[in-house]
Amino acid sequence: MELGIAGKWALVCGASKGLGFGCAQALVREGVHVVIVARGAQALEAAVEKLLADPARPPDTAVQHVAADITTVEGRAKVFALRGDYDIVVTNAGGPPPGDFRDWDRDAWIKAVDANMLTPIELIKATVDNMAARGFGRIVNITSSSVKAPIDILGLSNGARSGLTGFVAGVARTTKLASANVTINNLLPGTYDTDRIATTMAAASKKTGQPVEVLKDARRKLIPAQRFGDPAEFGAACAFLCSQHASYITGQNILTDGGAYPGTY
Repeated sequence: MELGIAGKWALVCGASKGLGFGCAQALVREGVHVVIVARGAQALEAAVEKLLADPARPPDTAVQHVAADITTVEGRAKVFALRGDYDIVVTNAGGPPPGDFRDWDRDAWIKAVDANMLTPIELIKATVDNMAARGFGRIVNITSSSVKAPIDILGLSNGARSGLTGFVAGVARTTKLASANVTINNLLPGTYDTDRIATTMAAASKKTGQPVEVLKDARRKLIPAQRFGDPAEFGAACAFLCSQHASYITGQNILTDGGAYPGTY
């Protein structure tokens, strides 16, 4: 399917690896110029090299990068100094650490809300009006399946990402944006084969005393697909939401979890 977004410019956050990289790769393969952002310069440069070497990348598709912490004012300023405007924005920041809510102080909560709620809101605020003026815009927020089915040890993530979800539900449905072909949606990943699941499983192993591989196998068995997701297929879902074909989809929370969520709605 031709997605109709070749030549657009995208900002993809947390894109040096994992789900963010999967999104950047899918967009680049569609001929979208990307600016990828992550904190680790070395991993980011390796991601750029991989994207540029991708045989599926159309010629002349640009790949630029900024090593910055997108969750800070300084980091966002650095990104917008490179390029001030985008047609597509994929928000993504590392999830807060797992743990017991009794151990989290105010600073831990503020950090989680800053990264996983306020940063996406700031990126939306910085880009949507110009998108509306041009008559095209796509914002995809990478959140978590925990928004639909909370995970007990991920309370910081459950809370902060749910706040973002509530905000998006309102702003995405404003006539000024929706009628101007600007969509805002949330992609809710389930269990993917990324560093994040490794961290979560290590924490669960420490809490329960069970080996990580035993916990991973138990998690796989809970997923009807009987496997963890591939970041490349997550990226493909993201690219579709960014496409011309998704102009009638906005304000939605789209689960990609192999069927793990047990609810009807």
